[in-house]
Amino acid sequence: MEYLKRIVDEQIRLRLEAFGAIQVKGSKWCGKTTTAAIHANSVIKMQDPDKRMGYLETANTKPSLLLKGDTPRLIDEWQVAPVLWDAVRNEVDERKLKGQFILTGSTVIDNDEIMHSGTGRISQIPMYPMSLYESKESNGKISLKDLFDNQQYDIDGITSDLTIENLIFAACRGGWPASLDVMSDNAKLLIAKDYVNIVCEEDVSRVDKKRRNPVLARLIMRSYARNICTLVKKSNLLADVKCEMESTSVLTFDDYVMALERLFVIDDIDAWSPAIRSASAIRNGKKRCFVDPSIAVASLGLTPEKLELDLHTFGFIFECLCIRDLRAYSQALGGSISYYHDRYNLEADAVLHLDDGRYALVEFKLGSHQIDDGAKHLLEIKRLICEHNKNSVQGQLREPDILMVITGGEMAYTRLDGVKVVPVGCLKD
Repeated sequence: MEYLKRIVDEQIRLRLEAFGAIQVKGSKWCGKTTTAAIHANSVIKMQDPDKRMGYLETANTKPSLLLKGDTPRLIDEWQVAPVLWDAVRNEVDERKLKGQFILTGSTVIDNDEIMHSGTGRISQIPMYPMSLYESKESNGKISLKDLFDNQQYDIDGITSDLTIENLIFAACRGGWPASLDVMSDNAKLLIAKDYVNIVCEEDVSRVDKKRRNPVLARLIMRSYARNICTLVKKSNLLADVKCEMESTSVLTFDDYVMALERLFVIDDIDAWSPAIRSASAIRNGKKRCFVDPSIAVASLGLTPEKLELDLHTFGFIFECLCIRDLRAYSQALGGSISYYHDRYNLEADAVLHLDDGRYALVEFKLGSHQIDDGAKHLLEIKRLICEHNKNSVQGQLREPDILMVITGGEMAYTRLDGVKVVPVGCLKD
């Protein structure tokens, strides 16, 4: 299969110039090893079944032996021998050279399993499943970077090539590189289903060598999927699970969710809480989200055909797809995602923050008839920020740099009120 360039490629290249080692982290099957190998001159795969035991014995005895090889040296799934983290950090200090090692892994390691954080030596880079632009489905005619950098950026009349049916299939298939190989559509849809099965049957127990019930793992993922991109409380999720497994406690529920977070499966979104309302008015719970929309689809046993008849449900899955893509597109800009929602039902589905302080208020609307409501919410939040700045004798809040409604529609344009309407099928980094 042809290698499809990833947005993270440039980040890997730059950080290998700046640091002695980098860690590429993200969910399994998102393409970490393939991408990292493009930048490596030697590779060691810690989970190679023919060599794994020998590698582990060497790691326990003299881990520096595993670090010998042409650089950058890729150590894939390093977390099976956590001592390698400290060995890499020490070797970077000894060599005093840049671009020596690339570490890849699909789980988060507890801090007590390593001696040092690696700060200043090992730079961490998140990697996500493929965005629509990376999978060559978005035409990429509208750049997120250009939207931020150029206030006069003309998007009017740019059109997307994706229909609603195309978006539904892309969300069901997911951003897994293996699903883009030459195969039938039905075969492509099996990748996400198998991903969910392996997470529940194997990975949720392997992540910290603690035996967990795959049935309960599946119930928790299904409950998350039912409430994807909503602010449902943990107590409601637990109640949903207890309908089928009554003995589930809060501690058990939290333990399973933490395992799924460590596997980069669950990726909840935190609230943005600017001082434009009283603290009691702003909702601070987490927005429930997966790292890829196909996880929700597979957890619920949905199909493209079912979702074509239920666009209400697909609206939430569409939001998850858009969040995945925004995370990928904003990487070079230091992007992070939050949301805004208050008890007056004023909301921004996402707030995209850049590391230089700029930010965008974003609403996701599948259909064109919802764009007006989304734009009204964004404009009202901006008005409240301006009013706060006018009346505040303390700190000023930065006004949003972009107000944007991302849609599943066909055409991009700038409204008279300044809100940008952008089809997700036109976006790129």
